[in-house]
Amino acid sequence: MVEHVRKAVVVGAGPVGCLAAISLAKMGWLVDIYDGRPDMRLPSSKATAQQRSINLAISARGIAAIQAIEPAMADRFMEAVIPMRGRMIHLSDGRQESQTYDRNGQCINSISRAYMNENLLDEALAIPNIRAFFLHKVTSVDFDKRVMVVQDLEARRDAQINFDLCVGADGSYSVVRRQLMRVVRMDYQQEYIPHEYLELKMPAGPPAAASDEPSFLLDPNHLHIWPRHTFMLIALPNKDKTFTCTLFAPTEQFDRLKTPQEIIAWFKAQFPDALPLIGEQALLEDFAQNPRSPLISIKTNPYHYKDRAIILGDAAHAMVPFFGQGLNCGLEDVRVLDVLLRAEGVNPTAHAKEGQEDQALARTLSRYSATRHEDLVAICDLAMENYVEMRHDVVTPAYILRKTLDNFLYAMSSQQVTASAIIPRLAQVAFPTSSPSGWLPLYTMVTFRPDISYSTARRKVNRQNRFLQSASWIGAVSGFGLLAVTCVAILRRVDH
Repeated sequence: MVEHVRKAVVVGAGPVGCLAAISLAKMGWLVDIYDGRPDMRLPSSKATAQQRSINLAISARGIAAIQAIEPAMADRFMEAVIPMRGRMIHLSDGRQESQTYDRNGQCINSISRAYMNENLLDEALAIPNIRAFFLHKVTSVDFDKRVMVVQDLEARRDAQINFDLCVGADGSYSVVRRQLMRVVRMDYQQEYIPHEYLELKMPAGPPAAASDEPSFLLDPNHLHIWPRHTFMLIALPNKDKTFTCTLFAPTEQFDRLKTPQEIIAWFKAQFPDALPLIGEQALLEDFAQNPRSPLISIKTNPYHYKDRAIILGDAAHAMVPFFGQGLNCGLEDVRVLDVLLRAEGVNPTAHAKEGQEDQALARTLSRYSATRHEDLVAICDLAMENYVEMRHDVVTPAYILRKTLDNFLYAMSSQQVTASAIIPRLAQVAFPTSSPSGWLPLYTMVTFRPDISYSTARRKVNRQNRFLQSASWIGAVSGFGLLAVTCVAILRRVDH
């Protein structure tokens, strides 16, 4: 008797969609990927890719997700990254201040968007039970009949595609999410913040002494930030020695920059050390050619329908980019779903009777919605809050004092937890550490501790903040030293 293997369709061939396809295929599903865009690996696609940021910031959560599903692939990605060990703050007077991310030297990593996505796609298509269809745009989905209508943009004809499970990983403007809203009582919140962003490019520098290789114009092991209260410029390094720069500013500020003279004058006033590195002509060309893009935050709930469909990544929770967690969170979605599918013993060869649900799969998708929602709301909110920190707080005395106190209490009360110690458990348990002990900075929990969920991190930092507020009078009366001793003495209370 020939086994009939069920088919999953993944809509979206970005990093989240590719990792989801790999996860399902390794469990035994037949997987078809559909994407309305051309194959990103084609030369014609690469010519239009410059409109988007050519690098991404991947940190422990994203790395842990890939490692849990395909360890060898994670190792290859780590060979292609540029580690960024901290923020380099560029002050208005030209001075630079380094702020390390972690007292133990942990870092976030800059990686080429094209390299990451193409390699994930290559990895997926190397698996025999995965196929990909590009220039195939999903137009409608009937989840009850398990049928999807796809338009072949080259042949100019529609096709009906049967499926057993539909995974929507098709981004902020997800078609799968819109179709789910027809059958699910979905709470949906969309917010455009009154700020936009524009991509700029900083070229490579001349070869260093005794070398034919170009050089970096800035320290490549930092994420560079020019904070200017209501707006900011950032720069991330690329392997070709260039930097991808992004200008974040209120829409009304962009609207005031109408002429080349106004753009150059504004940059000279606000970013005097960055302008010579970018180049006036290159800056004007980027302003003329690159689109101003909106910043959107999307929250939804639930994320699934019966045993038929689930949405992941930006389709479920688009967030502003100010905590560097959009990609990492989307990849973590896949890992969490993978853990739940395996825990429930979902079998791609097991079929429910006609008209009935696969109860194990239905339970898995329901558990995902129920347990993942609080985490996704938490990181969307934290990302929004971190914009104020990046564009303004990082240069204030209060922020610097708080960071110093955070690191002091962290050193006094917490042991270092390394990624190598955490990652093996993350393939079996979504979040092994539900009650982290000691004092932990928020950035450390979010960025370097994938064993701690986003919602747990937020609850813990809220407790720590309340404690500092209640203890602040001690500092006013007795100074920092007594405050620190008092903090350490009752740290145990913060964990409960």
